Amino acid sequence: MKSQLFEKHKFQWSQKSFLFSALLAFLFLASSLVVNYTAGNYANEKASNGVTDIILDNLPVMDVDVIYIYGAILFGLFIAALLIWEPKQIPFIIKSIALFVFIRAVFISLTHLGPILQQAPPVSNIVLRNLMFGADYFFSGHTGLPFLMALSFWSNKYLRGVFLAISLIFGASALLGHYHYSIDVFAAFFISYGIFHIARWLFAKDYRLFLYSLH
Repeated sequence: MKSQLFEKHKFQWSQKSFLFSALLAFLFLASSLVVNYTAGNYANEKASNGVTDIILDNLPVMDVDVIYIYGAILFGLFIAALLIWEPKQIPFIIKSIALFVFIRAVFISLTHLGPILQQAPPVSNIVLRNLMFGADYFFSGHTGLPFLMALSFWSNKYLRGVFLAISLIFGASALLGHYHYSIDVFAAFFISYGIFHIARWLFAKDYRLFLYSLH
């Protein structure tokens, strides 16, 4: 099995078109993360007042750090494992994630809602605390990114189910922990659906290769 996996990677990375597309994908991802970091800091600086929320106002703050933080890390590792197992999926998935991060960075730069009135307690881990800006609310990446993966892997009923479940669990934890306003969570499904179709159009060649890998 190891030799088969090695041969798959060896073949794909030896293709110039695949190599170029994959490297471009990682460059796009790195750039989007820089934009996201800048946008997050900007949103923090410009944050105004918190607003009331019909759902959060009726939910007590719960400790969901294990799900919200460490669950997200496991989710990222799961995606990485899928891409290692099937390298054909790398260009489209990485570019889709980069597009998601970039579009979300644009959104959080536009409207600067202040801290949630019944805010979650600060994250204790100093590294993770520096990665969570606090005012980058709209829209929820925890909810949207797993849903984007569900749409991408829709033809695989097992992965579709896993990603949909993760999206719902993360969305619920974002609300129960008061990490997001309710509009951030519910809007994430609709925006992610749009991002998926934009990615299919922008990265059509990568998407065809991705679909081929699912059969």
